[in-house]
Amino acid sequence: MGALGKIARLCAHSTLLPAMRAEDDPLIGGQAVMEGVMMRTPQSYCVAVRKPSGDITTLEDSSVRLSDRSRFWAVPLVRGCGVLGQSMALGVKALNFSASQAVDGADGEPEELPGWMLGVNIAISVGFFIVMYKLVPLLATSQLEGWLPVLGAPVAFSAVEGVLRIGIFLAFLIAIARMKDIRRVFEYHGAEHKVVHNHESGQGLSVANAQRFTTLHPRCGTSFLMFVMLVAIAVYAFVPVENMVGSFLARIALLPLIAGASFEIIRYTAKRQGSIFSLAAQPGLWLQRITTRQPDDSQVEVAIHALKRAFDFERRAGGSAVIA
Repeated sequence: MGALGKIARLCAHSTLLPAMRAEDDPLIGGQAVMEGVMMRTPQSYCVAVRKPSGDITTLEDSSVRLSDRSRFWAVPLVRGCGVLGQSMALGVKALNFSASQAVDGADGEPEELPGWMLGVNIAISVGFFIVMYKLVPLLATSQLEGWLPVLGAPVAFSAVEGVLRIGIFLAFLIAIARMKDIRRVFEYHGAEHKVVHNHESGQGLSVANAQRFTTLHPRCGTSFLMFVMLVAIAVYAFVPVENMVGSFLARIALLPLIAGASFEIIRYTAKRQGSIFSLAAQPGLWLQRITTRQPDDSQVEVAIHALKRAFDFERRAGGSAVIA
């Protein structure tokens, strides 16, 4: 595979990173990667990848939450930005490891990706996010304002802009889901959720037990993205749209506030399953019907392997994590 093909493949996966990760809690979180799963415990993580040979290879290391290092990162709203930033950094590392392990080179050994390729991937992914989910909806709504004067009101403008943003996101997910690689990632995403459910249930971790659970989970990154888009509608309603450049920059600057508020909403609703507050999680759960697929037993096995190795690493490092 040429350099451009590798970059395109990696970028396709990178644009899905926020949707493939799970919000961290005191127990575990996870993320689907290329032919594998990353599982995170309170103090460590493990990336498990199924190699073309059929063997499972892993990357394990410690990962202390920011809130355990400083009280600042435990403050509401701030903690959401910290969790998101740390998780995304770890997610990129996990994705890069999986990309190097999931495809063998000409000599049958893992094909290491050069540093410049990883840098280009991150730059393209960030640029894609800003252009597709910030600039394009803003410009499109501004054009519509010429036909619909009612959009001159900030609330109406933000509502239409938000609908366009969600529409672009849905169209992107549906289109990219047709790629074979992405379908595989969605299956591993389902495996990750099943194993998390298995662990949270207190039942022993096994492929048979995990397969009994749903592929949908309220703390999924897909739900987080949906919350971000809905919260953005409310926040942007207070931003005047008199100057296009100023409005665009304001939308970028307000991202930390929107991410922090979305994290708090998900955290609150996840603790109140079965109550009226859990209704707020429904749009994200519906969206997960696109981003998760039913995994086969070998994929669930990889997710279980990742979780067990993460717990093993934490115990060896002196942590107190326990596993069902």
